Amino acid sequence: MNDTTTETAVPLTEPEPRLDATPGGAARRWVALGVLALTALLLSLDVSVLYLALPALAADLGASTTEQLWMLDIYSFVLAGLLVTMGAVGDRIGRKRLLLIGAVAFGVASAFAAYATSPGQLVFWRGVLGVAGATLMPSTMGLIRTIFTDEKSMMTAIGVWYSCFMGGMAVGPLVGGLLLQHFWWGSAFLLGVPFMVLLVIVGHRVLPESARAVGVPVDLTSAALSLGAILPIIHGFKEIARGGDTTTAGASLVAGSTVALLFLRRQRRIENPLVDLSLFRSRAFSTALAVMLIGGVVMAGVSFLSTQWLQLVAGLEPLGAGLWMLPANLALLAGSSSSAAIARRLGTGRTMAAGLGICAAGLALYTQIGPFAGLGLLVTGMCLASFGIMIPSTLTMSVMMQSAPPERAGSVASMSETSGEFGIAVGIAGLGSLATFVYRDELSPYAAEHTSSATAVALDSLAGAVQAAAGVPGAAGRELLAAAQGAFTTSLNVVAAVGALLFVAVAVAALRVLRAAD
Repeated sequence: MNDTTTETAVPLTEPEPRLDATPGGAARRWVALGVLALTALLLSLDVSVLYLALPALAADLGASTTEQLWMLDIYSFVLAGLLVTMGAVGDRIGRKRLLLIGAVAFGVASAFAAYATSPGQLVFWRGVLGVAGATLMPSTMGLIRTIFTDEKSMMTAIGVWYSCFMGGMAVGPLVGGLLLQHFWWGSAFLLGVPFMVLLVIVGHRVLPESARAVGVPVDLTSAALSLGAILPIIHGFKEIARGGDTTTAGASLVAGSTVALLFLRRQRRIENPLVDLSLFRSRAFSTALAVMLIGGVVMAGVSFLSTQWLQLVAGLEPLGAGLWMLPANLALLAGSSSSAAIARRLGTGRTMAAGLGICAAGLALYTQIGPFAGLGLLVTGMCLASFGIMIPSTLTMSVMMQSAPPERAGSVASMSETSGEFGIAVGIAGLGSLATFVYRDELSPYAAEHTSSATAVALDSLAGAVQAAAGVPGAAGRELLAAAQGAFTTSLNVVAAVGALLFVAVAVAALRVLRAAD
């Protein structure tokens, strides 16, 4: 068989009647959106609350450093690995059905995780939560495509979904702090259980079922290849970001890339692929996906370096650093909630380009940050970048959904969310590695003039420099710390400049490609 995409007519079941075409349907579809938005809120709360609960649960369970990393990473590993598969499953069995199954699984796994008695148990149940999360995310976005069929209402609905997801990220630390102040660490997992029960009860009544592919099984070989490609690649990038063994990281990336090529080859050859590669023939679809990926890369890298700068250069405590990042979280919320209204005035292409331009302007402010004066510039720049990135992030999903047939909505949503996971991993690893290179290059002249064990430690990382300088008495310690902080700030400037240039390039592409589609 030739390596070409096989176009076949997939038999579909009829979806339930459109909500806005039934008595009271216009209001009912917004209630349905509320159910889907609640799911997004709970998913983001679950992720952000765990970071606060980690020290307490690690102490209670006696978790080693490696076990703590697995507690954090297993969720994102499994989620990223199964998003594509679960998107295809939802297209075949119905997104409402998959959503409700996932909600039950998420609630049960959360309850078991809350009462875990060993690190191994908690890692296992976090993995189950990742499986459940992979069913929820593409299902919610796919159902939005089913419920809101016209472009304007779809953009508004997606904006509401993103606003709730970002809202959960913003209030997660506050909610987590309150829970952990009055209850034990398991309360962080139990938070979502009653809401998942509510989701199942209300969702069963108000959510419509999507059209389903009849007699089209999920290709298990493709599912295995998808998992075998994504997991090693994500693992490799995470190892690079942590400064782990480069040989292991490189082997993971090569293995994952090899399996990815086999996956793509199979998708071109089988009759009903897990990922419809013909979607990439649409310039609008490909551009929107590229915007999502590059936006994730840049923002993940810059955010990662910003938190370090706030604590290790500005000298803020973790709580203080979190409070200074709160305005940026609010800017994320503002951007996601206003994108649809702006797009109705300017058009999708111009709005996305404007949002990316705002991102570039915010990162341009980053290039002016100095080691001893720059807190205001960093916070302002992050607010601009956060507001700007949510405008195209919200609109790209709408563009991708409209570029694909409704029966592929779950797969499209899963591709978008998988690209986001890749963007975060690549951003932290890739831009983090660039920052490390610049940091060492900037600090090398000082280290050459002041050879000592302290400067050798300082060359490894800024965190090491802070610890090493604390052990060097007098002016020498202060000079070492100042040199390291200056080198790190320069690395932040360079990464921000690269990010700004990438945003400008993507803005031009979005304007040229998507303006024609307005």
